[in-house]
Formats: sequence, C-alpha cells, structure tokens
Amino acid sequence: MSAEAVTLGTGTVGQTAGLSRSQAEDLLYREARALDERRFDDWLAMYAEDVVFWAPAWKSETTPTSDPESELSLIYYEGKQNLVDRIWRLNSNLSNASEIPARVVHMVSNVIVESASAEEAVVLSSFTAHHHDPRSDRTHVFFGLYRHVFKSDGKDWLIAAKTITLMNDCIPTVADVYML
Repeated sequence: MSAEAVTLGTGTVGQTAGLSRSQAEDLLYREARALDERRFDDWLAMYAEDVVFWAPAWKSETTPTSDPESELSLIYYEGKQNLVDRIWRLNSNLSNASEIPARVVHMVSNVIVESASAEEAVVLSSFTAHHHDPRSDRTHVFFGLYRHVFKSDGKDWLIAAKTITLMNDCIPTVADVYML
C-alpha cells in the first residue's frame, strides 16, 4: 500500500495507508451506538484532547455560519474537557434539559472518506437522529451532515474535529451533544 495521501470521492480512487471507508464506517457506527446506549465514557474515549465539536447555526437559508468564535453556533465545545464537563452535567441530573433522558437512535449513511493519509482523515457522512422525549411523549427527527476529522495517535483513530450541520435547525425541543 502507498503511504501517500489520496483523495477519494472526487475521481481519484486508490489505496492508502490511512483510514479506509470500511474503517471510517465502523468508527462512525461505534460513535452513534455509544450515544444511543448512553455509554458516554466510551463515546468520550473516541475523542482527541484538542477536539473541536461544533454545530454551526444558519445565517441565511443557504449559508451556515463559518466562524464559531465570532458567529452564533447551536453547539460549540473546544477541547475534550468541555465535552467531559457537559457529560458530567447530563449524568449528574444538574441539567434541566436532560432530567429524564431522551431516547435517541442515530442512523449514519453516505460515508465518504474525502481525504486520508497515515496521520489524518476527513470523513463526510449524512445522519438522522430520532429523539423521543418521554416527558412530553413527543418524537422529533434531526437530520443533517457530519464532517469528522480523524487523527491517528499511532494506535487508534481519534476524532479531532466534528462538525454537525443540522439541516432542520428550527428545533422544537432541546438539542444536546448526544442528540445530534
């Protein structure tokens, strides 16, 4: 196998020492299952310490925000410790938004390894997340696009960045990290 980076999904197809589509799918499915089963420690273990977790807002009907530092975001966490803190609040019952845990099932599809090298891979996918709130007995569906940047630590592929572009952003309920 060649160790040079290749771009997949844009006409150039080949082998790489980097992340394969099958491996990318496995990582995305494992992340979704950990969230669905509320195995947050397993979910957090998939993230790099310097992760950027971002769900941009929309500034117009066709354009999402592009800078989480200066524009509105639906969710923005920089660094794994901020995700750890958020999960602690969820588990501690100190989060009014999650007093009774929502039931969530994620479906991930259309996985494309946009670029890959031995050190880093950019993976695009689509998702739906079905969310049931037992307090109100209501079900909502979130859907959108994921962009994951994975980096290799020499042993595992870790999520270095996750961008969630929520297509139906008129949210009829709360939205939290485990729901999208």
